[in-house]
Amino acid sequence: ILDGSDVMYSLNDYNYVLPADLIAQQPVDQRDRSNLLSLNRQTGDLSHHCFSEIEDFLEPRDVLVINNTAVIPARLEGRKETGGKVEVLLADYNGGLKSIKENGDFVCRCMVKASKRPSPGMRLYFEEDLKAEVIGSSNGTHTLKFSTGDDFEKVLDRIGKVPLPPYIKRNGGYVNSCDDRSSYQTVYASQKGAVAAPTAGLHFTKKLLGKLNANGIAIAPLTLHVGFGTFLPVRSDDIRNHSIHSEQFAISDESAEIINAARKDGNRIIAVGTTCVRTLEYASNGKGEVAAGSGCCDLFIYPGYAFKTVDAMITNFHLPQSTLLMLVSAFAGRQNVLNAYQEAIERKYRFYSYGDAMLIA
Repeated sequence: ILDGSDVMYSLNDYNYVLPADLIAQQPVDQRDRSNLLSLNRQTGDLSHHCFSEIEDFLEPRDVLVINNTAVIPARLEGRKETGGKVEVLLADYNGGLKSIKENGDFVCRCMVKASKRPSPGMRLYFEEDLKAEVIGSSNGTHTLKFSTGDDFEKVLDRIGKVPLPPYIKRNGGYVNSCDDRSSYQTVYASQKGAVAAPTAGLHFTKKLLGKLNANGIAIAPLTLHVGFGTFLPVRSDDIRNHSIHSEQFAISDESAEIINAARKDGNRIIAVGTTCVRTLEYASNGKGEVAAGSGCCDLFIYPGYAFKTVDAMITNFHLPQSTLLMLVSAFAGRQNVLNAYQEAIERKYRFYSYGDAMLIA
């Protein structure tokens, strides 16, 4: 039972051992055929289902909040002017688009992987005559100015690669039978800008969403562009000393109205994924009312946090010692979550981005 007794702040309190063969390397054949573990956050009770049965847990007038961000092919492989290999990850795609409108050049903060730290003035070369110049560096990222004879977005779409998480392997003899460009994207993705998918949403099909809608469940989209910071480890032994990354978000007037009307009427707000949880909680006031608007969300949720808006959540299974595991521990109780993870491991659930799902209510 959630009573505050398992509010713990040591990084090691959020550890568990996962057999490597349970890290999902590709999705199930049909999105909604993944496993669903249901966790009652008050009692800790668990039950096991197929994700398509999610409709059995949702009631008319519930509001399902989804993140409609779209993953961009943000990874570019190229060479330095000296000939050495370089890999670039676009970290602020929308900032780059804004710079195109303002001055004609795609200028963007990037993560750059190379044998030597890139210095200002260095030139990088990619396929299709795409070039970039390093014009600045700060806090582990580099600002690159790209130039191309074609439309930058079109070139990126042709030569860029999906920036999969490091635990998903696409070389070394592993045979991949899925198209990550479509598999690592929700069926409702519409707003370009993420470098990682809001993975809880990967389980939904258009047919399943249509069925939920027909059952009287409202669907309210918001946007949170998942950034590279989602993969950064927590390095503080005391998690309260960790500074979480900041990500761009937007909530429309319509979605805010749907959510606030449901709360006023006593209906549930069910967040699909930790990204929706963070955005809703960041944008809400003390009464749990959500404000429409846009900005940057840097809310770090860990045990002890008092939730204002979210009543239930759908989520995947997260990495040990990650901020995402801390968030679900804040919502359901750390011991409840670790018990659920242990049972999922014993039952051979599939973990992480392409893995199975949990409903916490």
